[in-house]
Amino acid sequence: MTRSTAEYADVDMTDQLAALTGLGDTATRGETVARILATPSRYCPAVLTAMASVVFADGHHETGAFWFYAGQLRARFDAGRCTDPSAAAACGALTEAHGPPINRWAFAQPGLLPGLIDRVAAWDAATASEYDPRWIALHGMNAFLGSEGPLLVPSTEWPSLAERTRREFVESCHGLFDDHGRLRTELF
Repeated sequence: MTRSTAEYADVDMTDQLAALTGLGDTATRGETVARILATPSRYCPAVLTAMASVVFADGHHETGAFWFYAGQLRARFDAGRCTDPSAAAACGALTEAHGPPINRWAFAQPGLLPGLIDRVAAWDAATASEYDPRWIALHGMNAFLGSEGPLLVPSTEWPSLAERTRREFVESCHGLFDDHGRLRTELF
């Protein structure tokens, strides 16, 4: 077994997969949502975005949108610290799976999204990630090819990477709106 293969095998997704299973089961969905909301720092972006879909579908639109964008932001950070650039495709997959109804709703709420994104960024800056950030490496080509090397960039780079990812996320959202909070239609 190569060092890389051993590192992939060491990524423990047990709690994450249990949460995803709980969200998919109508008998345990409410309890699972409550558990995730009580300790969101313990859950990877895949769980946060799936939970956001459930909460949003239950009619809690702003709460669902908050957690969807929090999951998006964290997924982008995890993709940035992953040494396999192809793993970033997981970000798009999460958006495709959970984003369309949330994005349609959020973009139709005048003035909501910039402030919501600011709150997401503040939450992210104040809340440690307590899940295994290597989850995203499991979605890249290197996981299938058994490539050598570490799965993540050195942890000394994480603080500046997190700040840059947060800043770019906020700026990209704010750039979608004019000074009056209206969506810039010329971008579409």
